[in-house]
Amino acid sequence: MAFFLNSIPVPLKKNTADKPSVRMTDVKTVMIPMLMHQGTPATPVVKMGDLVKVGTKIAQANGELSSPIYASVSGKVTKVCDYLTASGKYVPAIVITADGEMATEEGLTAPTVNSKDELLAAIRESGVVGLGGAGFPTHVKLNVDFENVETLIVNGTECEPYITSDNHVMNERAGDIEFALSAFKKHLGIKHIVIGVGNNKKTSIENMKELASRIEGAEVIALPSTYSHGSEEAIVFHATKKVLPQGKLPVDIGCVVCNVTTIAEIGKYLKTGMPFVERYVTVDGSCVKEPQCVIAPIGVSLEELFAFVGEFECDPERVVYGGPMMGITVPSLSAPVLKTTNSVLALSEKETKFPKETACIRCGRCTNNCPLGIAPAAIEKAYARKDVEELVALQVTACMECGSCAYLCPAHRPLVQTNKLAKALVKEANN
Repeated sequence: MAFFLNSIPVPLKKNTADKPSVRMTDVKTVMIPMLMHQGTPATPVVKMGDLVKVGTKIAQANGELSSPIYASVSGKVTKVCDYLTASGKYVPAIVITADGEMATEEGLTAPTVNSKDELLAAIRESGVVGLGGAGFPTHVKLNVDFENVETLIVNGTECEPYITSDNHVMNERAGDIEFALSAFKKHLGIKHIVIGVGNNKKTSIENMKELASRIEGAEVIALPSTYSHGSEEAIVFHATKKVLPQGKLPVDIGCVVCNVTTIAEIGKYLKTGMPFVERYVTVDGSCVKEPQCVIAPIGVSLEELFAFVGEFECDPERVVYGGPMMGITVPSLSAPVLKTTNSVLALSEKETKFPKETACIRCGRCTNNCPLGIAPAAIEKAYARKDVEELVALQVTACMECGSCAYLCPAHRPLVQTNKLAKALVKEANN
């Protein structure tokens, strides 16, 4: 599979980039689902009526591909209920009524780390997972042989419109990033570290270059800030000049990719022993009067989060986790901030109304601008016929669902949506 490094002219709308982040502490309740990562849901270790503090473990990891969960506020466990995830699966969720104190758990200390095994155990215990959106448990991703895997790539490109959370972390948490990378270098035996930052983030580039100068084998590269150069495929190519083959992982070609906020949260835990309980969330969209990057407790409702930044400019037609290109529509404002929530957008009817779909004019924009060079228009026809063999030949499973095809289509065809359905059809046929 070729990689074409195509990008599209999506307006960046980084409205909160130059505003300092603000921490949200006055919280009424949090609802914390047991599945905020890829893998197996965590197992609750608290019950109704239990008193908890910030950093109290409320759920333990259930198996290797899982992650522990901690209270993000102090207060009382008032409910254990079912939560409907974006995948349509119900999982338990723990509701904590906050006492307004935000008191921290006693006895939290930095973990002892003198070896690779102790470092991986500490990362697992921190509760940190992939914070670029995927939520894959980081202790599993980093459990590789760095004799054969030469490069750790730190992704700070953040090319989706609106989102500035990683940018704020690079500007405000460089010390945590450096601490984690130094520990990785010492205990994992990483030879080469590449920190990729969007070229529109001048201050972040300077901050990352400064810390990289103190870590042997580390460097910073400025990547195009156009969409979708933040994808795993793109940053792997920019950092290593290697093309990630279809169906392969970065580790298969000698590298591992981690989001920059993931690295910062690991650094914080290694320094302080405070597990992952809050995250940077960009709160923006055309309906938000005063957009802001908020450090929000995990589990706080979007209703409370939007109220924290002020009143709506207008009633939102749609609220989205993530960015407008790859984000997921939220069913209601009672939905919580998750470990993987880097942004929530409140969008107006004008922004979310689907234009009338018309016939394909065979202009080729979808194929010519696809970063992977696949043919969405041909996939759409094959999917209409339910032709699995043709879908496989068209390499639909390589689609990274960036949405560039649908965004550019002058006929307003739902191309990326069809690609997702086509991928599901191929998966079902192979099972």
